[in-house]
Amino acid sequence: MEEEYQNHGEISLAHFGVLFLDELPEFNKSTLEVLRGPLEDRIVTISRVNASLTYPCNFMFVASMNPCPCGFYGSKEKECNCTPEAISRYMGKISGPLLDRIDIQIEVTPVKYQKLETEEKQETSKEIRNRVNEARKIQQLRYEKQGIYSNSELTPALIEKYCKLDIKCKKILQNAFEKLGLSARAHARILKVARTIADLDKKENIEVNHLAEAIGYRNLDRKYWKN
Repeated sequence: MEEEYQNHGEISLAHFGVLFLDELPEFNKSTLEVLRGPLEDRIVTISRVNASLTYPCNFMFVASMNPCPCGFYGSKEKECNCTPEAISRYMGKISGPLLDRIDIQIEVTPVKYQKLETEEKQETSKEIRNRVNEARKIQQLRYEKQGIYSNSELTPALIEKYCKLDIKCKKILQNAFEKLGLSARAHARILKVARTIADLDKKENIEVNHLAEAIGYRNLDRKYWKN
């Protein structure tokens, strides 16, 4: 029980900040499940015998993990020595409902030496920061009368207003929804991410490439949590 209260405390301390959990499956499953409500409602409630307290917790959740205990499941470079049962237990720490609340899921593969030696010009951290700040300004101006600050705070009604899709985009999203078996929650989160990608691109409307990129961020669970 004390561990649960400590988890709630960390969640509240992350209000308007970032909660980063490294090696996600190394946490107890019950600990991870505590995140589901706060990620959805942006509040956390701690109940004791004499009182019940509610704290705000509007935070960005970031996590990292290996695909298996040894770290090489699915690797083309090294052979995984984990048993199917070990992989299943490891992946099983992350429930479907929790995974559904993670907007962007990216698989990071090892960097090749040739990539490190390339002279191809890369976007600098300063350039990325400037793009992000510009996108944030766009969102702040857009929502100044709505009482919110970013796309992540969009309600269903505001999603309908600010994440409009043309006929082609609607068809693409419908196909993805049916093919990937997406939930209603994932549907809404794809639209929010697509809206953000469009803002980074300084586009007024969500276009096909923005939507396709957002959908691509929902494929990881179909690779490692497909059963």
